[in-house]
Amino acid sequence: MMRKMRFAALLLALLLFCSMVACKKQSGKTKYSAYYFDYFDTVTTVVGYADSKDEFDRVCASITAQLEEYHRLYTIYNRYEGLNNLYTVNETEDGVHNVVQVDEKIMDLLLYAKEIYTLTGGRTNIAMGSVLSIWHEYREAGMHDPAGAELPPMDALRAAAEHTDIEQMILDTENNTVFLADPEMRLDVGAIAKGYAVEMVAQQLTADGIEGYILNVGGNVRAIGTADGDEPWSVGIENPDTEDTETPYIAYLHLSDAAVVTSGSYQRYYVVDGKNYHHIIDPETLLPGEKYLAVSVLCRDSALGDALSTALFLMDWEEGRALVEFTPNVEAMWTLPGGEQKYSSGFEAYTFAMEK
Repeated sequence: MMRKMRFAALLLALLLFCSMVACKKQSGKTKYSAYYFDYFDTVTTVVGYADSKDEFDRVCASITAQLEEYHRLYTIYNRYEGLNNLYTVNETEDGVHNVVQVDEKIMDLLLYAKEIYTLTGGRTNIAMGSVLSIWHEYREAGMHDPAGAELPPMDALRAAAEHTDIEQMILDTENNTVFLADPEMRLDVGAIAKGYAVEMVAQQLTADGIEGYILNVGGNVRAIGTADGDEPWSVGIENPDTEDTETPYIAYLHLSDAAVVTSGSYQRYYVVDGKNYHHIIDPETLLPGEKYLAVSVLCRDSALGDALSTALFLMDWEEGRALVEFTPNVEAMWTLPGGEQKYSSGFEAYTFAMEK
């Protein structure tokens, strides 16, 4: 519980400042903030400029209603009465999966996931659920009982990995149905669902003519328009070295109509024999990736940022940098275990030094 609250506090801190220029502008709008703990098992922060608290509350009501819908559709942990969601898709009956008719929002996510699988060379694979569920079980048990924390047996992980072929996810777009042809296959959309949902919400706000807001859902940060007037939002990227209390952020970015998403080893983990084991599992080794402390992706699309931050975390620096340079309008920052940062060619153009 203390770990979860500490993580929540760090996420909340991410957006509790704006650029010095933006704070001083006189647009007639007031800056408001709101925080929620109900969606995607993480903290949601909404910051926006509005003419009144009532107006801000109406926008927040729209945001949270949309996030709740995506959360219910994309969860693999809960069943909801009368709703076919990804929990339903993962269920089996008499040892086989059913053909499940799903909402278009699920179909769109799964189609996008297949594109991401190809783009990332399989590093971001929503068909890894059989492997990830084992890690989830051992992580939850280890967090509940730290003294008895254990690693999953490699034999069990290897056996589960035989059931992670994304081509066994059969999508019928005409009838909006999903069928997992491998009875032991399970979906886990944790690497893309938050970013995808945040992007869909942001696009809906833009379509509704709403701007001057920024969302942070578990480290998936998306700016809708600018902050106040024409000034960009100022966003800090958290220091993955959580013991360095004097340097809470390792970079500050200017953000307008864009997203920054960070994946890191310091977020969700448990401890076995004094070593941290986090939640980003390499499909090749079936173990947590160890190349970096964190990877942050800056791009126009929160869904792409979420998917790429996971993939880049598992790639060698040269391969990851090549993918970033190949993908239009994407920049990235890698933080190595020793604390050194590496950047894509255009990342530093978005950074600034925070005044002390």
